[in-house]
Amino acid sequence: MTERDVSPAVTDRPGPSADEITHDQLMRRSAERPRRGWRKTLYEATGGRYNPGISEAEAERNALLRRIRRQLPGAYRIAVTSIKGGVGKTTVTACLGMTLADHRGDRVVALDANPDAGTLADRLTGETGITVRQMLEKIDDIDSLTEMSRYTSLAGRLQVLASDQDPAMSEAFNREEYTRICTVLSRFCNILLTDSGTGLVHSAMEGTLELADTVVVVGAPTVDGASRAGKTLDWLAAHGHSRHAENAVVVLSHDRSSEEVDAQRIHDHFAQRCRAVHSVPADPHLAAGGRIDLDLLREPTREAFLRIAATIADDFPTR
Repeated sequence: MTERDVSPAVTDRPGPSADEITHDQLMRRSAERPRRGWRKTLYEATGGRYNPGISEAEAERNALLRRIRRQLPGAYRIAVTSIKGGVGKTTVTACLGMTLADHRGDRVVALDANPDAGTLADRLTGETGITVRQMLEKIDDIDSLTEMSRYTSLAGRLQVLASDQDPAMSEAFNREEYTRICTVLSRFCNILLTDSGTGLVHSAMEGTLELADTVVVVGAPTVDGASRAGKTLDWLAAHGHSRHAENAVVVLSHDRSSEEVDAQRIHDHFAQRCRAVHSVPADPHLAAGGRIDLDLLREPTREAFLRIAATIADDFPTR
């Protein structure tokens, strides 16, 4: 029998594939330049001659950043919602938007679609003089990024479009107008986050859910906070949005919590109902209710929003 007559044994176990040949699998961790903590200090102090490598924590953070920076072939719309207010929905929209904008190379915009004088722009830039109403009045003239940017303010790299501050005026922001706004924003921005306001039955919310690629449902590890998140998923499932309910990302804000409540049981409940569940720890900077600055957040809070952003990016279409 010659060599070419010998065949390898046939097994049910699949062999190695080219997918296993990646940078992360093959490169030694010590080859990466540390950018945080004492490892960075030592590396810089020795002029790079001694490289202690990166820590497990930094390696994990780098992996999150790679997920967040996943290429996005077109516009992607994220609706942040809750059936009732008071659970941190606007805070989650603001922090998620800034996290995505800070760590991606494309354009990210956050839209306040609250029909009751929303506070998204207050929390991000403090500039509410130009709102969605002014954009709607001139929407047919917007044919460039420069024109679009006239109606937004900047929080870092995040563009922010404020809601009307007069509740009587903002009632006019309906489904059709929301669709027109989204069409323009999606023409010039890659990621659009909508702070959808409280409630689920107003006209603009219908357009939000119709156009959304994914939904973030905000709740809290309390009896009422968990109930609101659960009822939001129930409402979505009962009103023709089962796909959004099943693919939702639930964010539990721990600004309100109690040792009397079994937080793990709440987490496990939502883990069985939707795509992912994340917790945001209590943070004094967010609890103050003022202007949000990511640099002033505690490290665990920043990491929580990195994880949420990475989960969102995992759902980006490939083409």
